[in-house]
Amino acid sequence: MEDAKQKLNDTKEQLDKKNDELSDKKEDITNLNKEKSALEGKLNDLNDQLTEVSNNLSDLEDKIDTKENEIYNTQEELKEAISDRDSQYAAMKKRVQFIYEKQNFMFLDMITNMGGFADFLNQSNYIADLSAYDRKCLEAYKQICLEVAEKEEELKNEKEELDTAKADVEAEQSRVSGLVSKTSGSIKEYKQNISSAEEEAKTIEQQAKDYESQVDAQSNDVKELEKKLAEEIRLSQLAAKSSWRSIGDVQFAEGDRDLLANLIYCEAGGEPYEGKLAVGAVVINRVLSSVYPDTVVGVIYQSGQFSPVGSGRLALALANGSATAACYQAADAAMGGATNVGNCVYFRTPVPGLNGINIGGHVFY
Repeated sequence: MEDAKQKLNDTKEQLDKKNDELSDKKEDITNLNKEKSALEGKLNDLNDQLTEVSNNLSDLEDKIDTKENEIYNTQEELKEAISDRDSQYAAMKKRVQFIYEKQNFMFLDMITNMGGFADFLNQSNYIADLSAYDRKCLEAYKQICLEVAEKEEELKNEKEELDTAKADVEAEQSRVSGLVSKTSGSIKEYKQNISSAEEEAKTIEQQAKDYESQVDAQSNDVKELEKKLAEEIRLSQLAAKSSWRSIGDVQFAEGDRDLLANLIYCEAGGEPYEGKLAVGAVVINRVLSSVYPDTVVGVIYQSGQFSPVGSGRLALALANGSATAACYQAADAAMGGATNVGNCVYFRTPVPGLNGINIGGHVFY
């Protein structure tokens, strides 16, 4: 019973450890879930940032496309303006060259054909106005070319700024994408850790249930042993109050001496002679009591009474003739009516609360 109680206490300690371990593991799972949730929130924020950055990049790419079209159109305008300027310049050169090469002829023609001095002045003014117009047109085209070139330069600068902004946004996109990838990996790792922890928790929980079952079973064992001890005490008290035969009334059968000596060997082989005699006296006391069988064989082989019978140790001892001379001496004394434990009919290793006669490693009651 004491062994059963100790085993029960050990199992309870193991159960407490498993429950503590299970509690710690569940706390780990809770913490892992919190950290995973925090990472998932962070991932949602990063995905929002990535969406915003991607939208900004798309807007910049549209602006860059628009700016490139504007630059292209401006370059075309510049080409056209330069072409108009060159055409105007060529036409003016031809007129100037013509006037320079034909000035004598034109002068004579003007004098010959003029209707008067007023016509001469009109023609002179016409030539002067034409030259002024040419210069004015040339200057205007030059200004247009300058403005278009400045516009082209301005557009190119704006495009460079957009390209720089695009590079910055692409870098930000790459950075946020990296964080998204890293955070997703961390979430995956946390999920794996949580899954492993949950499996461990299931294993621990099952182990705890197994210990609980063992505790229940061992508690029942202790109760049964306590019940058995109570029954033994009741029978011992009953035997003390019941009728007893005299040792002279007992008819011992052949083999009783060997049987008793080997039982003494199994139960008290390591005890001093007094312990051996006490065990033999218990067997004979039962034979003498009206509560138990009236033969040595009947007492020793009564169901559930002597553990060496059930374990097979007694049969082995009988087969090997293990009983010592001291065991036979104690058996002869007990069968002769000697007792050092009075009318006790039970013995066991001492347990708290059990009063009796203590001899060696046993208490007799």
